[in-house]
Amino acid sequence: MNRFRISGWGSRIGNGNLQTETSPRPHGHPRNPQFAVRNCILIFLLIGLVGLWGCSRAERSAQATDAAQAAPVVVAPVESKTVAVEYPTVGTVEAYSTVVVRSMVAGEIKEVHFREGDYVRRGDLLFTIDPEPYRTALAQAEAKLSQDRVLAQNAEREEARYANLLRQGIVTQEQYDQVRSNAEALRAAVQADEAAVAYARLQLEYCFIRSPITGRAGALLVHAGNVIKANDRDLVVIHQVEPVYVTFTVPQQYLPDIQTRDVRDPVPVVVTLPEHPEKRFEGRLAFIDNAVDPATGTIRLKARLENASRELWPGQLVNVALTLKVLRDAVVVPDRAVQAGQVGTYVYVVRPDQTAELRPIVVAHRLEREVVVARGLRPGEQVVVDGQVRLTDGAKVQVQNREGVTE
Repeated sequence: MNRFRISGWGSRIGNGNLQTETSPRPHGHPRNPQFAVRNCILIFLLIGLVGLWGCSRAERSAQATDAAQAAPVVVAPVESKTVAVEYPTVGTVEAYSTVVVRSMVAGEIKEVHFREGDYVRRGDLLFTIDPEPYRTALAQAEAKLSQDRVLAQNAEREEARYANLLRQGIVTQEQYDQVRSNAEALRAAVQADEAAVAYARLQLEYCFIRSPITGRAGALLVHAGNVIKANDRDLVVIHQVEPVYVTFTVPQQYLPDIQTRDVRDPVPVVVTLPEHPEKRFEGRLAFIDNAVDPATGTIRLKARLENASRELWPGQLVNVALTLKVLRDAVVVPDRAVQAGQVGTYVYVVRPDQTAELRPIVVAHRLEREVVVARGLRPGEQVVVDGQVRLTDGAKVQVQNREGVTE
């Protein structure tokens, strides 16, 4: 017969009956059977709680083990959207037009009317050449013109008189012809004098050198006080920087796409600064060279940009993105999701049961931060963009929206 004892109290369980026995109690107190039954019930409850705690702990341990075995990953959805396929390259900013200012007349530079680097407008006065010699020359030409005009008018009146005398038979034909020739010579002299006056006036006007374009003036090459000859030295160089050109080259295999787009509509071009990539300058393709460079297999292009802020500077190196085509409903994933291995190009797709599937794909185009997929993916699927190193085909995954945070 089995016996379970606790603190001097005994209980017997046998033949389906519960019997209790007690030790003699001091002071002659009687035995209490109900108290013993209650203690037994408490013992059984304690044993049950211990068992439940042990099962819960084992279950939590198993869950922790499964979680530790699942690889943490970050995922992104496969999207369908319209994307522009761009060709990135490096270009050089060119002035829309460049003018080298020279003097058309000789003389001393009396005054310079601008400062180096000034933004000048068309017609602004830049230099003054000493005009006094040319004012004198103009006055001489005008005086000579006035003199010859008087002589020509007198010759015309004399010709008219001789014509009347010839009809009356008073003078001979020879005499009349001589007078008429003199009148015609004086009329020609007047015309020559008029041309001389116009030339002298033009030379005087050339003493005031004005800007032929609107743009930014460069360094001053000749200062006031210098004596220069006509068309002998550069005085200043002016660049028109509003708008500007950006010159760049692309491989010849892209030429058909460029020509096709250029026929339908202008080809968009986006320019950014290497030191400030957040600044975007939008323009249009304006020029396609008429020959491919056989040494490099590239063709030279020019884009026209308004440059209203005047931030683009001639000679500056910039990043250029030429839009080759626009794809509608393209399947796009982040470029971090695309991996390369023995099976070729692939991604890891997360199945609904939280396992990873190694999925080969065909890449159509690589964009700046995205990849256009031709085959292998459907919009709405989830692809792994971080954590691929620990994955194999069929591996358990734990999706996280960022490091250490489980979705």
